Amino acid sequence: MPCNAPRAVAYMQRCGLDGIIASSPVNITYFTGYHCWLDGQFKEFMVKPGGSGDLLPAFALYRPEGRPGLTVSALLAVNALDLPVDLCPWGDAALEWGTPLEPMDEAQQRLWQQLRTMRSETTAVDALVHLVRQAGLAEARLGLETEGVPAPLLAAVRAALPKAELVDCSNVIRLIRMVKSPAEQALLAEAARIGEQAAAAAFAEARPGVRLLDMQQRFRAEVGLLGADIDHFAYGIRGLGLATEPDYALIEGDALYVDYGCLYRNYCSDSGVTLAVGGLEGDWVGKYQALYECMQAGQAALQVGAKASDAPQAMGEVLGERGVAASFPHGHGIGLEVRDCPILVPDKGGRIADECVDEAADLPLEAGMVLNLEAMIFAPGRASLHMEQSFVVEADGNRPLVEQDRAQPVVP
Repeated sequence: MPCNAPRAVAYMQRCGLDGIIASSPVNITYFTGYHCWLDGQFKEFMVKPGGSGDLLPAFALYRPEGRPGLTVSALLAVNALDLPVDLCPWGDAALEWGTPLEPMDEAQQRLWQQLRTMRSETTAVDALVHLVRQAGLAEARLGLETEGVPAPLLAAVRAALPKAELVDCSNVIRLIRMVKSPAEQALLAEAARIGEQAAAAAFAEARPGVRLLDMQQRFRAEVGLLGADIDHFAYGIRGLGLATEPDYALIEGDALYVDYGCLYRNYCSDSGVTLAVGGLEGDWVGKYQALYECMQAGQAALQVGAKASDAPQAMGEVLGERGVAASFPHGHGIGLEVRDCPILVPDKGGRIADECVDEAADLPLEAGMVLNLEAMIFAPGRASLHMEQSFVVEADGNRPLVEQDRAQPVVP
């Protein structure tokens, strides 16, 4: 699994945590590598008429030493077959038992035995308690991701672990995930490479009369051929805002925002360009140059120790000098989610806090962060301009995550 283990351990030591219990699908993936598309989709009412819209529960237990623990619905446990985790399935999977076919490898045999011997009345909380006790942490101080956990489920966890000190660590996990491990950086680079290659194929079809939904479909197809899944392909229409659904046909002279991204092994790419059918004319040439110069200023501000607000401030100053007022230059981390911390926006005095940490939201940049910068202009009824790039913060500066030349708009 690509999680930044040294950083996770350092934060746990700093916060006095003996373990972390993750509850959201994305953070379970982060700590264990487990993923199933149903995790973020399947809700209680879908199997229990009249039930809530809460996701079916799952947990991961991460600790400084030993393998992570994972508890998921019994029917989905097979998705952890190849993972180095201590697996504890829960629930009634309504399985029909008989003599298994041979051969089964060791992992298959182990899962078969677990499913065969588990009690169908086992709940997610029962399974979590088993993992915690197995790890010797039943009386430990444990960080629990409480954000998004339904109140009854949270109460059940606390009642089932009465001797443990359970403290909210939802933001600790965000801070851990901010700095990417080398494995994460490699996955993000591949996601970005696929996104750029697929977008180039889609833009090659752009000409007057071509429909944006057809270009979106070409992007989707190319992403799939390259081993990823589409996340988004968004566009501006006559400067009226950000769209993904309208069926618009390009015309000569169109200048439009295009933002695109994909998912590669659960890691995101997010990028953007200006598509100019026939090229830019008039004051749009100067506006585009202003965006480009603002992006260069933002990149120069991505330095270890700089504040998250420094890059957008530098970007905004350039735009102001060039007479561009209606824009929101900013940035963000990228990882398992299309927006990770830190969020690069002007400092408003906010805090990132839970029961373990309390830090200024204007976070200092650290080596290993993968950050996006973006700037756009929307002029309703006329046009939209955009550029977005990804960078890796390093000890002595920064570097592009992959090649993303934005000196000129995309002109088909």
